[in-house]
Amino acid sequence: MSDTQQEQVLVVEAQGLKCPEPVMLLHAAMRRTEVGNLVRLLATDPSTQRDVGNFCRFLGHELLEKRYSEDQFSYLIRKASS
Repeated sequence: MSDTQQEQVLVVEAQGLKCPEPVMLLHAAMRRTEVGNLVRLLATDPSTQRDVGNFCRFLGHELLEKRYSEDQFSYLIRKASS
């Protein structure tokens, strides 16, 4: 995302939580936000590497970014139309 593109990002903090809690929190956040909005999931559970991609594929959301640094996973997802 460029500096000129200032989009609101809903941040879901799931550090310290284990499967399936991070994806459950992500799913709840996706329900609360509008189509096209961005959600960032922050998690420490390595299973999110598999689970978040599967979640996005299954529900049609767009996984824009996935990062790992200092024992934390970060995912940026754009909500798809229902």
